[in-house]
Amino acid sequence: MKIVQAVGWFYPESWGGTEIYVDGLSRRLRAAGHDVLIAAPDPNHSGERQYEHHGLPVYRYPIPAAPTADEAQSAVLVRGAERFHAWLRRTAPDVVHFHTFVTGLSVLEVEAARALGARVVVTTHAASLGFLCGRGTLMRWGAHACDAVVDETKCAACMLQQRGMPRAIATLVSRTPALVAALGAKAPGKPGAIFRMPAFIRAQRDRQRRVLAAADRFVVLTRWAREAVIANGAPPAKVAINRLGLNVSRPARQRDRAPRSTGGPLSIGYIGRLDPIKGVETFVRAVASLPSDVAVRAVIHGPTFNEAERIFVTRLKAVARGDARISFGPAIPHAQIGTALASFDVLCCPSIVIEGGPTIALEAHAAGTPVVGARVPGLTEIVTDGVNGRLVEAGDWQALARVIAEMASDPGSTVDQWRTCLPPARSLDAVTREYLQMYAA
Repeated sequence: MKIVQAVGWFYPESWGGTEIYVDGLSRRLRAAGHDVLIAAPDPNHSGERQYEHHGLPVYRYPIPAAPTADEAQSAVLVRGAERFHAWLRRTAPDVVHFHTFVTGLSVLEVEAARALGARVVVTTHAASLGFLCGRGTLMRWGAHACDAVVDETKCAACMLQQRGMPRAIATLVSRTPALVAALGAKAPGKPGAIFRMPAFIRAQRDRQRRVLAAADRFVVLTRWAREAVIANGAPPAKVAINRLGLNVSRPARQRDRAPRSTGGPLSIGYIGRLDPIKGVETFVRAVASLPSDVAVRAVIHGPTFNEAERIFVTRLKAVARGDARISFGPAIPHAQIGTALASFDVLCCPSIVIEGGPTIALEAHAAGTPVVGARVPGLTEIVTDGVNGRLVEAGDWQALARVIAEMASDPGSTVDQWRTCLPPARSLDAVTREYLQMYAA
């Protein structure tokens, strides 16, 4: 089969969890004898590019760095995306597999692949689960897991609150009668945008329906995500779960690992994107709040590819207030992540966003390192609270601080005990086999 893997970002500019997943999947598909190509939009160059990554051909098509609102919301074809459509026609793939939606890779591209007669598989790696959550986190008010059922009034209020409007006012505005809202939506600038929010929610819901109509399979990563997508009207037969797997030939098993015991100070690591939705500030605030005699060492590793990430690191350092127990390090190359995880006593996953894994938690378990983090869907399917790790409410730095203090004071009955109960890891080999079944069905 000729298979196109279409992804929102790719090496060398970006190498997060989705890119690692697509790279590992593509190499396994090629090893199985299939012709695999990777395609991704590119806002950093003005022309088309073709290059190889790990021997895989990669096609990049230019899109504007500053798209219009209609382009960003998939209301019109993004400038440059027509080149991807033309490339698809020339390539004539048997399968086009989409991984998450971004500007330049949207419902319009899914429909273009379907029009060519290709088999279409969509995997949603993001908490938006396609186009269900305009906020992009599926966390109600940014604080707790949403029921994920799209409702114009509820969702508009949540998005307005995300944009800085007090919750009470956001709720009131979202209940504006339709006739008044229609008049308000005609206002220019921010006032009009406020009243256009319900229309945006309706448009997103329509895009979700169009994706489901065009796709042969809509793949999610957790049981919770499948239930959420179906609750919004997706045909159950189209929605499949293919859980995350590790990009290794054979994940470590518990009996393969050498016995470990936790000494002091307690070492807790964070590895991942430096983005507010990942909850890193919760982790830093928790450690900084602990009395100075709590023996703990917190290490935060993440990339600073852009100005927003650099600004966020500055903010985290301000929260740390010079606490010598908290240090910041560069992004860790994927080949070295297992070694880094094994050097921690515990990994912290403090997300304030619904997770598909996260992959880093699976990698920690494979390295013999327990996980503490937020009680959010995804992580709750990996970590059993009090058995192989601990979970606290998302954003609750005080609760996280209490857990850290407990681990530091008694690692034997917490960290060391959890280490003996870590679940077996899944390999991307299993993920690939399930996708091949979908491609060939």
